[in-house]
Formats: sequence, C-alpha cells, structure tokens
Amino acid sequence: MHVPLVLAIVGPTAAGKTPLAVQLAQLLSGEVLSADSRQIYRYLDIGTAKPTPSERQGIPHHFLDILDPNAPYNAGQFGIEARDCAAEVAVKGNLPILVGGSGLYVRSFVDGLFTGPGKDMDLRSRLQELLDEEGEAALYAELRKVDPVAAAKLESGKPRRAMRALEVFYTTGKPISEHHKEQIPQGVVKVLQIGLQIEREELHRRIDDRAAHMIERGLVDEVRSLLARGYDRSLNALNTVGYKEVLDLLDGKSGEKEMLESIRRNTRRFAKRQMTWFRADKRIHWITAGKQTALKKLAGEIVEHMKQEEGVH
Repeated sequence: MHVPLVLAIVGPTAAGKTPLAVQLAQLLSGEVLSADSRQIYRYLDIGTAKPTPSERQGIPHHFLDILDPNAPYNAGQFGIEARDCAAEVAVKGNLPILVGGSGLYVRSFVDGLFTGPGKDMDLRSRLQELLDEEGEAALYAELRKVDPVAAAKLESGKPRRAMRALEVFYTTGKPISEHHKEQIPQGVVKVLQIGLQIEREELHRRIDDRAAHMIERGLVDEVRSLLARGYDRSLNALNTVGYKEVLDLLDGKSGEKEMLESIRRNTRRFAKRQMTWFRADKRIHWITAGKQTALKKLAGEIVEHMKQEEGVH
C-alpha cells in the first residue's frame, strides 16, 4: 500500500515557519495544516501571529479559526482530525504540509495521542477546590503521589494539565503516562519532519521585532475586544504569552514599556522550551536559516530531503 508523504515544518516561534510553508506549498501543490494550539481560535489573531489572508497567498490553510476561544479542544482531538484532513488533501493530489510549534499537536499527528476519558465534573470540582484553597503546589504534590512521571514532565504554571492528569488517573485507575505509552496512531501516515533552526541572536531579534509589531498592530485592543465579547480572562486560550501580559496592563499591574519587555522575555523563554522539545525527537531533520537566507534556498534543501525520503523527482 502506498502511504502518502506528509511534510512537517517545526521549530521555535518567529523562526519563519509559515512563509517557508507557503513557499513550499506554491512549489509542490501543497496545503497547510496549522499545528498551533492558539491559532485554532477565532479572534486571537495578532497575539498568535496568525497568518493574514495576504500572507497565505491563496494557499489553503486548515485549522485556523475553527473554534471560539471558550471551546474545549486538545492535542488528541487535533491528531485525529488533522490526520483525516491530511488524507483528504492527499486524495486531491496535493501535499499536506503540517506547520507549527505546538509540540503536543505535532506529536499527536505523528505518533497518535491518548485522548482520555470524558470530564468528570464532580472530580473536576474537587480538584478545582484544591487548587483554589491550597494552590498549585498542592495539585502537583498530589500528582507526584500517583503519577511521578507525568508530574516530572509538567512545568509550573500549567495547573489545568495537572488537573487533567489527576482526572485520568482517578477515572481510569492508570497514570496518564502509562496511557501515553500505549497510544495507538490513528491511520497510517509517513511524515518527514523538518526542523527550522536559527542562530540565537537572530531569533531573539526577530522575537523582539515581532512583539513590537504586535503592539503596533493593536494587540491591546484585540484583548479588550475579547473581554468585551464576554470571554473570561481565565480561559486557557488567553493563558498565552502576549495575552497574559496585556491583561496585566489592563489590570494596572504593569505599564506599556514593562508589558512589551515581558512579552519579549517570555517569548524568548517559550522559544527555548520549544527547541528543547523538538530537539528530543531524533527523527527531525534540521536546516539552518541565516539572517539573509532566502526562502527559495531553504525550500530547495527541503525538496532534496523529500527526494531522499521517498524518491520524489
């Protein structure tokens, strides 16, 4: 059975993944599948660096603006739906190009991901009460007792993930880390993963420029608009670099200059975590984008990788 190839472009934020994907799509009759856990939401445009219609240059983009910000969604769902979408793109004779920096979304697409049981509202309420009364540390302490593997992988500041891991354990009787080991990919896909890396100082310069550009484009007004639409600031969608700092500004906790510097600093930290995540996957082929590297040159390197992968000529 012939298994169609899926091209995946991964790497840190601001590395230039989206314009490269569009260039490749133009060269190879491709369609873009966005693997970004925030660009899926409507109204989150500037702060997520969602590509504008003009930046998409007529190339079909999937998984942008598919949900309202308060809609539940997870990496497991994305993996299933994106695999189905990739198959539909391939049937049309086009190349599916997965693009994004959300590591769990990419992993779910490539390897499959345990989706877990449905929400247990009574249990969720108890865990929320624990979080409210005793704080995040108590939540992590409980998780360490039942699933030290999952607890060790979770970074602080992600109480919802800790709650979900506890919910899975108490609902199924098995740690979520064990479920992940048993995950079964849905369908068969052949994925060539290309990692886009960039020299540290240049990446930081791009991040700093992007943050300033977001403010100029109206990020603060975008957040005001979200609040005016009735979306709660505690939503997971808004627990995101850029939006969190603007909320602090609106709450009077910081000034405009401090907000901008916080966005820049936290985005650099986020990019570092992204690189740590992707570096752990030895299947990824890395290419380097220099300050002046043309998109056509990078695209040419990727086409050569594709030829080696499955003899594309």
